[in-house]
Amino acid sequence: MKRFGVLFLVLVASAVTLSAQAKRIFTNKAEPYFKTLFPAAGGFSDFGGTPLHYKVYGVDPKTNPNAPPIGFIFWTTDVMPNETGYHGPVHFLVGMDTHGVIQGVVMDYNSEPYGYFSVDPPKFVEQFKNKSIRDPFVVGRDIATVSRASITMAHAARVLRDSTRTMAKTFLTPDQIKPQQ
Repeated sequence: MKRFGVLFLVLVASAVTLSAQAKRIFTNKAEPYFKTLFPAAGGFSDFGGTPLHYKVYGVDPKTNPNAPPIGFIFWTTDVMPNETGYHGPVHFLVGMDTHGVIQGVVMDYNSEPYGYFSVDPPKFVEQFKNKSIRDPFVVGRDIATVSRASITMAHAARVLRDSTRTMAKTFLTPDQIKPQQ
């Protein structure tokens, strides 16, 4: 009887794990963009954690296992999986330092009908570099607006704002994200 209980628990745990994996929105490989997002990084962790992410280190964590992370790399679709634009989610890869400042954003994939002139151009993601999680992320105010793509633009700003703030709330302390003096 005891074996049956253990087997049952293992099966339930496996089903929950498979269910969580099935809900994940898969994207392209992140590794080619690591050095674009953090050029001076010394190493990166494996992909994992909750929410899913990579840790960024100033030195190789294999040579110095006690090295603190200097940032995080994550997919907005892993942090905010239920956020969608006009036609679906826009897949952004984000690099954020340990002060809640975005180091860079890569627009990887979207199925938006107006994505080719709203979120696809490099100048769109460039405006997020050095943006703090404390910024408002409001289209037309601190995010450039593009006419005829208001739903896509609002989604992009919202998912970048909410995912970076979620990561900061999960991994950073209030002292780390205070405005720099």
